[in-house]
Amino acid sequence: MAATKVLIGGGTGFIGHHLGELLLATGYSVMNVARMPGANNMSWSELELSGLPTRTCAVVNCAGQQFMDFTKSWTPGFKQNVQNSRVFTTKALTKAINESNDKPKVFVLLTGVGAYEPSDSYRYDETSPSTGGDFFSRLVGEWEKAAQVGPPVRLVIIRSGAVLGRWGGMIKNMFVPFYLGLGGRIGDGRQYLPWIHIDDLTRLIHFCIENDNVKGILNGRPSFFCVPETLLNIALNPERAMIMTKGQYVVPKRVLEYGFKYQYPEIDEACKEFAHLYPKKHPLK
Repeated sequence: MAATKVLIGGGTGFIGHHLGELLLATGYSVMNVARMPGANNMSWSELELSGLPTRTCAVVNCAGQQFMDFTKSWTPGFKQNVQNSRVFTTKALTKAINESNDKPKVFVLLTGVGAYEPSDSYRYDETSPSTGGDFFSRLVGEWEKAAQVGPPVRLVIIRSGAVLGRWGGMIKNMFVPFYLGLGGRIGDGRQYLPWIHIDDLTRLIHFCIENDNVKGILNGRPSFFCVPETLLNIALNPERAMIMTKGQYVVPKRVLEYGFKYQYPEIDEACKEFAHLYPKKHPLK
């Protein structure tokens, strides 16, 4: 009988929880690596001591401190947490994979389009170099370098844009002010903001697990998305605000070549799905 267990780093978070639901619905069993105890959870220290659970067919890392949390100041300590929560968890999962005698077939790592330097004119696809010198470009470089797994394990790196969904990420932080009429365009409103709906991201991860020919770097989707730029710089710190005030035109060239079909290819349809004042019950509660 083939192994059907998927280990999810950060499996109790916004992305991890949605992914776990999809995997369970499609016949997989799920084990989360998380800080909180739970029936299907193991701690990061348990992972270090015991290694991968037996019969693990895939490992996915979507762990990481939410850096767009507007309640957190952009201090050196918080920036260090943002970095460590991504790099150290990736190193921990990589070490567990490399030391396992029963290796999974694939390691899927979620990073970000912050790998690419913000530009109003350049069009990035998966073959484009990561040349930026800003905090997020350097972070993604170190983050991806931590995933040093070799054959027979396939490595898939998904450089995601903003993940759109009612209960997490950018939308969770922006929903109330926009609903109250306090939102607006960001900057001049003409910058690109790469994005992907949470359902498409989890489907893409599932697609990567299921298809043995998928490997390497994959991108999210581009879109246009003015709150004045100055106000965001004051509220968030310019280094963090650039995720929203600057932008990259990022093309999911290899994703489309592999034959993946987006459920929400256009922003209007994505927004209709999560723009409800009284939506369904919070999935994480």
